[in-house]
Formats: sequence, structure tokens, C-alpha cells
Amino acid sequence: MDEVFVRRDVIDAAKLRSLCVASNGEGAIQTLSHLGAIAVTGTLLWLTRGTWWAVPIFALHGVLLNFLYAGQHELSHWTVFRTGWLNEWVGRVLGFVLFFPRTFDQIQHMAHHRFTQNWMRDGELARERYTMSSYLLWMSGVTYWYTRWRRILRFSVGVITEPYLPAARHADLIREARLHLAGYALIAGISLAAHSGAAVILWLAPMLAMKGVHQLQNTIEHLGLSHEDNVLANTRSTRTNAVMRWLGWQMQYHTAHHAFPGVPFHRLHELHKAIFTSRGAAPPSMTYVGFQIAVLRAFARGKTEADYPDDRTWIADPPHG
Repeated sequence: MDEVFVRRDVIDAAKLRSLCVASNGEGAIQTLSHLGAIAVTGTLLWLTRGTWWAVPIFALHGVLLNFLYAGQHELSHWTVFRTGWLNEWVGRVLGFVLFFPRTFDQIQHMAHHRFTQNWMRDGELARERYTMSSYLLWMSGVTYWYTRWRRILRFSVGVITEPYLPAARHADLIREARLHLAGYALIAGISLAAHSGAAVILWLAPMLAMKGVHQLQNTIEHLGLSHEDNVLANTRSTRTNAVMRWLGWQMQYHTAHHAFPGVPFHRLHELHKAIFTSRGAAPPSMTYVGFQIAVLRAFARGKTEADYPDDRTWIADPPHG
């Protein structure tokens, strides 16, 4: 996706062109380092299974697995590798691992970028407005996984109801869901025949259990911001450390990403500096912990998302002084 969703005068055109160049090298470093970390924690988890040492390793392994979506997201933008087929097939593998089929993700995410914070058209706002209980269920991963699995099953029998999914793509989505189901059934069959719990221990259990950590990123990006048609006001960046930025494939520079989604992940820090820091400006931003505290306070005493105005920000850092 190389569309522009902000005024072009916030950055020099030549500078923007220089940033919009994907790199096989940078893509390989990020992809292999993330997959390598998963291989290390997976090996350690297998070797320590049945001991107390497995508990922290299990948690770290699950976090690494869940944050593979940051990679899938970038691969859906075709910005990880300069070579197109690498984006396609690595993205399909990650989508299979994460129960998030690539074609569906691409269509939903395109609607999200084109209509960010538009309740009727944003593919990521196809939900009821949060209450405290529904928010906590989403954060825990319970409703997240339920919606993912239910959608694959629903699509596989030909039931597609999402308004942002064009009818011309329904056949592709149905075929994709059926291929995913066939793959999952094959893994289940092999596991049962081999009397092996490897898929559960190294994949399903840690990924399901640790979804809440990844939800810190998923929820901070837009919730509680204005629903106006302005990515500089409706998209939040995250103040965090270098390790989390590596884990999130630099998506913490989220406002910059929404402004110019054609810029590869490894150049987002430069884009952020160009459109914000160098101009003495700053996007909406919070820390992970500060955001969660603010959300829980906003939903206290029975309040819901529907109690707050769509045209104003209602989740932000408290004013200083």
C-alpha cells in the first residue's frame, strides 16, 4: 500500500521517495532475528518442559510468537522485502501460524488505512463499542481468538458478512479459509498419530496464553482518539524502548506509518523525525502502562466507549502541572 493519508507538504518529496525503498537485507535481518529468537526459546522450552524453568521461557516464547503479527502486518504492506514473492510467501506462513489468513488481513487492513476510525468502514472497527468487561476479555485474548477461529470456520462454509470485504474477493477468502483448515487438520492428525504434544507445547499453548502482551500494542494505536478523518489526530504512537520496537517491527511509530504506509518498517524512525521531530511537532503518544491505566479509569463506574464523544480524544496522558 503506497497511498498517502496526510498532506504531502509535511515532508519533502525527494526525502519521501528515498524512504519508500524496501530492502531484502533489512527485511532478512528483522525476519531471521525474530524467527531465530523463537527457535531459541522453543528449544529451551522443549528442553525444560516439566520444570519451573519452563514457566518464564513459555511466557517469552508466547510473546515472540504473538508479535509475529507485526511482521505479517508489514508483509501485508509489501514493505519487508524488495523481492515481491518473499513478502507473499513469508506473509502466508505467518498468517497460518497466527490463525490470521493473509488475504483477509490485507483486505481488512486496507480498509483500516483508508477509513481509519470510521465506524462504518474501518475494517478493524467491526465490533461493538467497548465496555469494561468486553475490553478485558479482548485484552485477555479470549474474544480475540474466538473471533479469529470463528471467522475461519465461517468463511470455510461460505458465510462472509463483513461489509468491508468486496464480493469479488469472497471466493479467494473462502478458498484461503479452507486451505487453512486443511493445514490445521493435517497438523492435528499427525500429532495424534505420533502421540506428540509438540504443536501444543511449542505453538498453541504459549501463543494463546500470552496474547495479552501483544494486545498492549493492538489497543494503544487508536482507541480513545478522535474519529476525525485526520491520521495526525486519530492514530497514536507509543513511547517505549528499543527492545519493544524491535519486537514490534517499529510499529510503535504508528502515526508516521499511517501517514505514509509505503515507507518500510526499518525507515519509520527516520520518517517520524522528518514529519514530526524536525518540525517541532509530536503525534499523539503514550506509554503502554500509561495507556492501560487511562483506559481502565475511563471505563470505571460503569462507563463505556459509547459514553465518550467521537470527535474528541478521551484517552491521553494527564496534563502536566
